[in-house]
Amino acid sequence: MNRTLRFGQLPLLALVAVLFTTGCHKDPSLVAADSSQPGAQDQASDPAADNSAPFAANSDAQAPVTSSAQQSAPPPEANDSYPPTSDQGSYDPGYGEQPEYTAAQPPPPLPDYDQPPAPGDGYLWTPGYWAWGRYGYYWVPGAWVEAPYEGALWTPGYWGYWNNSYGFYPGYWGQYVGYYGGIDYGFGYIGYGYQGGYWGGGHFNYNRSFNNMNGSRARYIYNHPASNDQRGSRVSYNGGSGGLHVRARPAELAALHQQHTPRMGAQIQNERTASTNRAQFASVNHGRPASLAVARPLAADRNVSAPAALRSTNRAVAQQQQRQAAPQPAQQQQHQAAPQREQQQQQHQAAPQREQQQQQQQQRQAAPQREQQQQRQAAPQREQQQQQRQAAPQREQQQQQRQAAPQREQQQQRQAAPQREQQQQHQAAPQREQQQQHQAAPQRQAPQQQKEEPPKK
Repeated sequence: MNRTLRFGQLPLLALVAVLFTTGCHKDPSLVAADSSQPGAQDQASDPAADNSAPFAANSDAQAPVTSSAQQSAPPPEANDSYPPTSDQGSYDPGYGEQPEYTAAQPPPPLPDYDQPPAPGDGYLWTPGYWAWGRYGYYWVPGAWVEAPYEGALWTPGYWGYWNNSYGFYPGYWGQYVGYYGGIDYGFGYIGYGYQGGYWGGGHFNYNRSFNNMNGSRARYIYNHPASNDQRGSRVSYNGGSGGLHVRARPAELAALHQQHTPRMGAQIQNERTASTNRAQFASVNHGRPASLAVARPLAADRNVSAPAALRSTNRAVAQQQQRQAAPQPAQQQQHQAAPQREQQQQQHQAAPQREQQQQQQQQRQAAPQREQQQQRQAAPQREQQQQQRQAAPQREQQQQQRQAAPQREQQQQRQAAPQREQQQQHQAAPQREQQQQHQAAPQRQAPQQQKEEPPKK
């Protein structure tokens, strides 16, 4: 039986071999487009895949084509010149759109630069690009730009070669990301679509893998790894010699033909400012502009209307969110009663704590009164103590004076004694002289009487 099964499988194996051989003879250019086109893989798991417009499966739009010969040649360096131009493509890179201006020479390669941190919610990154002026190509710095309406996405401008000249097709705002020449501008603009984020829930969600979120105030951030971590070609134009030969996909053409909004006033002013800075011109900076990106975000124009289809989509999403958020009657009663039950339970649990807190609050309120009463009661004592401290030196001085008074009196007496004695002597001297004179008077009279009396016979 096993041998029968084996031989029975031979027709199936032959059929698989025929199909495989037919697949190998597929157009090489289409094979290259399927395998090398940016964003061809892992889009089903990337929420940013919705940035591409839906299209009908039987659409007559042209499929993307990438020149296999061009893919084999390395991209030119920043300081290298492109090879001589020749019209290598017969398709219109603008797909019916007219270029804003044209130039005879191709733009320089894209420079490498760092993206400033995202300023906050509702801002989208618009990459820098080469513009043409009177004195040649000049670099317009990349910038964070405020979205003009909810759901707005930016399609970068690009250079395309057709009819022996290079034309610039400016970027625009729309519900979906359109065709931008397959140019790899970086930061999520990998040549097809936009992988840097998506709109959802009424706000823009930022993919950290492509945006600088360090120090950003944006609240809605997610992380979806890049399908290709390496930066692609730095070629800045589509078509011609040395350019990218990447044709538009059906989704890109669908976005191109939908309603969209041109560049806003702040974006136009950013380009004009760069045109007046000599250091931004390629003839001066040799492909290394002085200002590669602006740090301050650009404001959106006011009263910009979203496409009608996007407004309908936003309303439908808002209504669906309201229906999902609206509770059923029974659930609504439960939801309404739940806070009351929780509140009652919390009150029962918190009653001892409230009493303790009230007691603590009463104690805190009574504390100043007790302190004031204690201060009033202690005030007389403090005054008495202060008076005692102030009177202590006087009492000590008085006590010292009382103790020193006898000593001073004795000293004064000792000092005054000689004076009193001398005074007494002076006072007593006349008395002594008179006394002596009284005493001496009889004695002097006696001799005289003796002299006067005659001798007796």
